[in-house]
Amino acid sequence: MTTVPTVTVFGTEQIRRARYAVAAVFTVHGAVTGSFATRVPWIQDHTSVSAGQLGLALAFPAIGASLAMPLAGRVSHRFGSRTALRGLLALWTLSLILPALSPNPLTLCAALFVYGASAGMSDVAMNALGVDVEDRLGKSIMSGLHGMWSVGALLGSVAGTVAAHLGTDARLHHTVVALVLTAVGLAACRGVLDLRSRPDEEPPPRFTLPPKSALVIGAVGFCAVFAEGASMDWSAVYLRDVMGSSAGLAAASTTAFALTMAIARIAGDRVVDRFGAVRTVRGSGVLATAGGLLVVLAPDTALALCGFGLLGLGVAVVVPLAFAAAGHSGDNPSRAIAGVATITYTSGLIAPSAIGSLAEATSLLVSFGLVTVLAFGLVVGAGVLRGGDRTVAGGAVPGPATAKSPTGS
Repeated sequence: MTTVPTVTVFGTEQIRRARYAVAAVFTVHGAVTGSFATRVPWIQDHTSVSAGQLGLALAFPAIGASLAMPLAGRVSHRFGSRTALRGLLALWTLSLILPALSPNPLTLCAALFVYGASAGMSDVAMNALGVDVEDRLGKSIMSGLHGMWSVGALLGSVAGTVAAHLGTDARLHHTVVALVLTAVGLAACRGVLDLRSRPDEEPPPRFTLPPKSALVIGAVGFCAVFAEGASMDWSAVYLRDVMGSSAGLAAASTTAFALTMAIARIAGDRVVDRFGAVRTVRGSGVLATAGGLLVVLAPDTALALCGFGLLGLGVAVVVPLAFAAAGHSGDNPSRAIAGVATITYTSGLIAPSAIGSLAEATSLLVSFGLVTVLAFGLVVGAGVLRGGDRTVAGGAVPGPATAKSPTGS
């Protein structure tokens, strides 16, 4: 049954506070990921898994996320956006404890499935609230929110690096971090908007295929996340094997890519407000394509490093704008956001292995040729993100005092 969204009026101060609260939630979410990533070697040693078994286990977060994300809308419908986010975020932060406690490969896969499922559901809930706040403010904030996620991931990884350097047991490290982040996350959730569905509104289905709009928008997100995953996981190998770089210089390519992504996301909202989502993504696609071409054609390491930096700059704002466009499409934004999230998570899952398989069959040069083609797909497909536009030429469009709830209320 199609429902007409109800309108809830919030004051300017409430909306401003909600923006900072959601930004804090994004930071907490990213910090969990950064904390986990730094202790993967410890977890591998603790569970005595081979590289192949670890690779299989690390697929389970994406599997769990893809299966669970459609449930986020139903949870928000049942409990309201604030309570839903509070519960899902706490589940995510506390799930950080599980992988380090796993004694064997089977329990590690199960722990990572729960870890990924809670990550995906909280991801959908916080992005839906971010889109709602963006609507009410009448200006772009999604790129900045994802920038705060990157900041959180950086903070978590720095703390994890220190813990690893000191030889801290990951079980202790992750338990302490999980409890701290849970407390911070619960405090942040107090400031988010409490959006509720109408009493007579039917809940969204537990599992459903993404709407067509999400499939089209998700295809653009797929291109960006594929290029991101390939660059993050294979840039150092590319510089070492193709360009003959030293290990230290090769590692710098990952840093260059991650740094330009973080900077672009934090600064991206101003660009989106000035030029709109479509032109921003089209320009980003041009930068990413130029970066890919530079990587493939570079005669020396310095130019290849610049190429990876341009790739990071080019793909940085695409996923935030894809979420924003999904949230502005159709009568059920949460379902559309979940659909886009599922597609992008899948892209992140298959990109590293696809690049490796293609490199084994041909070469890494050919693999990054594919990355370049997908980067050009951002230029071609940018028009489908028109729903994410919050601007007109010369400035932001003033938003309405009210907007649709991400749960469709």
